[in-house]
Amino acid sequence: MPHSAPSPAKPPHLGQRLGPRPLPLNLMTAANLYLSSNAALPLLRNGSLSWSPSLEKAGKSLLSDFRKANPEQLATRVERLSRARAANFVTGLERYRHHPYVRDLEDPPELWAEGATRLLDFGSENESTPVLLIPSLINRYYILDLNEERSFVRWLATKGFRPFVVDWGSPGPEERRFTISDYILRLERALDRIADATGGAPISVVGYCMGGLLAMSLALRNQEMVSGLVLLATPWDFHAEASEQAEMLAQVGVGLEPLLGLFGELPVDLLQTLFSGLDPLLVERKFVSFAAMDPEASEAIAFVALEDWVNDGVPLAAPVARECFADWYGANSPVQGRWIVDGDAVDPARFGKPALVVVPSADRIVPPKSASALAEALPQATRLQPSAGHIGMMVGGKAQQKMWHPVAEWLAGLSE
Repeated sequence: MPHSAPSPAKPPHLGQRLGPRPLPLNLMTAANLYLSSNAALPLLRNGSLSWSPSLEKAGKSLLSDFRKANPEQLATRVERLSRARAANFVTGLERYRHHPYVRDLEDPPELWAEGATRLLDFGSENESTPVLLIPSLINRYYILDLNEERSFVRWLATKGFRPFVVDWGSPGPEERRFTISDYILRLERALDRIADATGGAPISVVGYCMGGLLAMSLALRNQEMVSGLVLLATPWDFHAEASEQAEMLAQVGVGLEPLLGLFGELPVDLLQTLFSGLDPLLVERKFVSFAAMDPEASEAIAFVALEDWVNDGVPLAAPVARECFADWYGANSPVQGRWIVDGDAVDPARFGKPALVVVPSADRIVPPKSASALAEALPQATRLQPSAGHIGMMVGGKAQQKMWHPVAEWLAGLSE
């Protein structure tokens, strides 16, 4: 079928990496850490340094040792350690930015496309069970197909399933006017195309993170076509664990309005800046650790593959950004029953099919209590709580054991 979908963006090649994005912010954050280390010593010594809650107990236990140390010797030692850590950070950055790894997996055939969106068919035209996988709007789909060793969808295709994956692409002129409802209506057309291609067989729907919210609405509105619903690290109660942070993001959205009006979208680097607020020093720690790896080792290659994906995000259409900031984070509309899609409230209690809610216990992007709210709201929900993080659940070294196998077994059970 003819379409106007652009070719998907490819991950960067040697010498072209822009990350870790936004690079200036990450450089300044790391520099501030190194430059402020000695400046903080007097505050630490007199007990006036403010600790984050997770470090307060350990920090205070060190006070007596600090007070016994020679101030000049301690300052010299801290300065030496700061310089060494700064050198390791820069080494990690340079090794990443010039690493020879390039993702070289070929995309599977397109079953359907509309605007910037493609529907990729990872299966075969046999009697395998159709599964529609919906990623977030702000990340590339290939977290589900990272490389040959870490591809959830290619693995599913070997287990009797026919996976179809939505590749949202970057918003074009049409998508920059899209609301969340528009994206869900587009998903309905993709669902219809899958039904045509599979002879009307029941379709399992899997949503990841923000894609889980879209999947929830899609499955609810099309229950006659759906066999079951899997929600992977999907937020629902946005005020469950960090209401102040959510309300702050709503205010950030108000402040970004001039930019949204000017560009018609929320740029990738601004999105990455917002995410960095969850753990400002995460990038510094990651790249210091990367500097100690053998660049040819499997763990280093896995690091580069994942970082390439992290830094290959896409902008968010302005109307969608406004809804996310004001309605989801500000008003907490999903759990309040006030999230409206195409005129209808998205009410999980009305979903009459089985659901699997996957809640990674170490998720720092979607708090477990936020995702668990869906397990409580869905009438036929099963909860899976792997000991993993938001991304490690999908591509970590134990992802197959902790998430892939249990999800595949649950999906297989829908047809029994």
